[in-house]
Amino acid sequence: MPQVESIAFVDDRKSGRLLAVEDGAVVGFIAYFVLAEAPHALVAVHTVVEPGHEGRGIAGNLVKTFYGIAAGEGVPVVPLCPYAASWAAKHPEQAPEAPAGVVAAAKAQLDSDSDLW
Repeated sequence: MPQVESIAFVDDRKSGRLLAVEDGAVVGFIAYFVLAEAPHALVAVHTVVEPGHEGRGIAGNLVKTFYGIAAGEGVPVVPLCPYAASWAAKHPEQAPEAPAGVVAAAKAQLDSDSDLW
């Protein structure tokens, strides 16, 4: 698998995107939102790798970085995105499971506001 060392990961919290940027271009992102109620979990709803950049480990590194950001903020991650959920299941040591109540709150917030992504 080619290296992704030239990729910078940029948290654009205002737009709800964790961006993977290479040579000034966005090559992938996680669309997410912050849970309105405590503990203000980061909720991943969609992971995208732009065409031509697949198979380089970008998506996995996005999710790993996303969990790292949440850990740094002391909040859980709710991986509603199927890719993020799959990655979390394969890397439980890096992706602690969110409490069931937080997951339910995240799903309810997403259901009530389709503009979240």
